[in-house]
Amino acid sequence: MILVEKTGLLTGTLIQRYKRFLADVQLDDGSTVTAHTTNTGSMKTCWEPGDRVLLEPAPNPERKLKFTWLAVERPGGWVGVETGMPNRVVAEAARRDALPGLTGLQSIRTEVKYGAERSRIDVLALDGDGRQVFIEVKNTTLKADRWALFPDAVTERGVKHLRELQGMVREGHRAAIAFFVHRPDVDRFDAAREIDLAYANELDRAAATGVVILPLGVRLVTSMEADGRWRLGWELPGLLPWVPRR
Repeated sequence: MILVEKTGLLTGTLIQRYKRFLADVQLDDGSTVTAHTTNTGSMKTCWEPGDRVLLEPAPNPERKLKFTWLAVERPGGWVGVETGMPNRVVAEAARRDALPGLTGLQSIRTEVKYGAERSRIDVLALDGDGRQVFIEVKNTTLKADRWALFPDAVTERGVKHLRELQGMVREGHRAAIAFFVHRPDVDRFDAAREIDLAYANELDRAAATGVVILPLGVRLVTSMEADGRWRLGWELPGLLPWVPRR
């Protein structure tokens, strides 16, 4: 089931990514453009010069950067690099009662303020008993062997989110963290303990507290349209196992 879809996309070849939020791409017609990169993180294991990419033309003709980089084709398949998509796809899956590991949700809201540390929850819902369900979503693209790992850099903000979720569980609510595994060439998940041990330890504590850990397997579906442009859809076929990487 395709939950969210983008149409009218262009393909090209990645030349370089720089200044965190810029990428130069040679389009298939031979022209070169600079695309906006929403992922300002390290993007380790996500790209190399020469990779094929999918770009979305900006709907606003006045925007300085006319394209947004959505996905990159790696040897194992397409990897999603647009960081706004995970929240959107998870929220849509919840609305359709198609979120792996969390069913029966209703009254879906997004970007709601909550918690003792003044956070915003990505998705807030009610379950069938009327209990609040707090869902934090993390775009997960780092790869090592067959593992998807999070985070790809030290994240104090991520640790704070885990504390907030534990606080919601202690107050009697339900809480989950959805690791949106935005690539197909992995089959298990773990925290990136070698990169951020504090985050890994907090994730272990969160699970022990009752926060549900959802490593979401993501499938990117591509096809060419009649006019030669491309279509890109997001599916959530199921969960990956949480397997410690030692």
